[in-house]
Amino acid sequence: MFDLRRKKDAAHALLVLLVLCIPALLSWNSKTQLGAIQEAGVIKLVTRNSPNTYFLEKGEPAGFEYELGKAFADFLGVKLELIVPLDFSSIFTTMRQRDGHVAAAMLTATPEREQDFAFSPAYLETAAVLVYRITQGQKKPQKLTDAATPDKQLMIIADSSHASLMQSLKLQQPELVWQETSDFSSVELMEMVHNQEIDYTIVDSVAYNAQHSFFPGLATAMEIGEPQPLAWMINPYYDNSLALALQRFFERETTQELIEQLKTKYFQRQNPLNFYDTAAFREHMQSRFPSLEQYFMMGEQETDIDWHLLAAVAYQESHWNPDAVSPTGVRGIMMLTNAAAADVGVTDRTDPQQSIIGGAHYLTQVMDKIPERIQGEDRVWFALAGYNVGFGHLEDARKLTSQGGKNPDNWDDVKQFLPLLTQEKYYTKVRYGYARGYEPVQYVRNIRRYLKLLRWEIQLLQARRLDAASDHDPDHPSWDPASVKENILPSL
Repeated sequence: MFDLRRKKDAAHALLVLLVLCIPALLSWNSKTQLGAIQEAGVIKLVTRNSPNTYFLEKGEPAGFEYELGKAFADFLGVKLELIVPLDFSSIFTTMRQRDGHVAAAMLTATPEREQDFAFSPAYLETAAVLVYRITQGQKKPQKLTDAATPDKQLMIIADSSHASLMQSLKLQQPELVWQETSDFSSVELMEMVHNQEIDYTIVDSVAYNAQHSFFPGLATAMEIGEPQPLAWMINPYYDNSLALALQRFFERETTQELIEQLKTKYFQRQNPLNFYDTAAFREHMQSRFPSLEQYFMMGEQETDIDWHLLAAVAYQESHWNPDAVSPTGVRGIMMLTNAAAADVGVTDRTDPQQSIIGGAHYLTQVMDKIPERIQGEDRVWFALAGYNVGFGHLEDARKLTSQGGKNPDNWDDVKQFLPLLTQEKYYTKVRYGYARGYEPVQYVRNIRRYLKLLRWEIQLLQARRLDAASDHDPDHPSWDPASVKENILPSL
């Protein structure tokens, strides 16, 4: 009797427990993937540290995929958390392990990938293009077999859609030969072609269009295969709620407008740093400089920064155009950001006087970030490089310089290491990651050129004025152009 009663009590207790658990079980089953993300308050975005996806620019996160991902997080009302694997292949490992919700890394939605993953609506289209360097005496490849041969070095990214494409093409053309690497990004491979370290590479047309202006001499020989859609990748999930949210997000008119803005900002930008036109500079000396000269001098009076340097920086930034504006929103003679303008009290960035004097004060703030032990011209060049690329990236380059046995306080040494921040084997080992390290080198080089040219043109102008005065006064000393050139130019 006692055992029977115990069994009845146990059965009753189990029934009560089940009744109590049913609401919780129903609640658990009803929680969608999207609901879980919103409850946690975080969407985990798997991306890459590269110029087309995500990077730090002057200390702030930037990149096409980052900005689009941030917009999606805002659409869901959650925070964005980035997961940045060390190499391209690890994106798929990370997603398979379900450590991320969405992979956004300029991924093509190939049939092979669609066997394991689901994709968002396509937001861009890209084609695989064969990249080569235009070299005198060498012919442009006319067909893929001209490049994928044993006597040429064609290198592509391992586990990429390009690797899959080449494998499929090899079935029809067994003679195709190429190399695959996990150590370099698309931009690094383009740079290697530019530096003639390899003969060819295959990259997405989107990546090529965004970066080729930084590598003059590169060109595309042909498209390989059909254009492919670029889309975000997710793991298949039983309720499809995240996929539906992505569809709603990409269908919005505001999202389509944002994509167009980001395409202009990141993929259609030209490299202003390669532009060094002596004829245009001299024309602007006559048409634009006279009305601005007094403001550069006022900037020197307020900050003790050489007004010639201020003028050279301003020319590099805007070509002395007060209405200049960039896709990133900086504008005016000194191309100040909204934040920088606010820091120095500039209320109208298009007002030349405010922009120049405000820019001078901002440059003093920039110079204050350079270690006190670095003085003279090195201090100026470091400040300009830091202003261009961000001081975190500059410190990374100085660290690499020291590790390379060079002087981290010498600009001529550091400028050799800044470009290494484009290479994965270096930027994955420093604090602030990828940076377009060749840009600050070109930026400083151009400013130094404009500074020399400006001083030379001013000397010529003063000499002409002296010559004109001597025409009216026989006792007034004349000038000797050869003497000016001999005495002035070497010092520049």
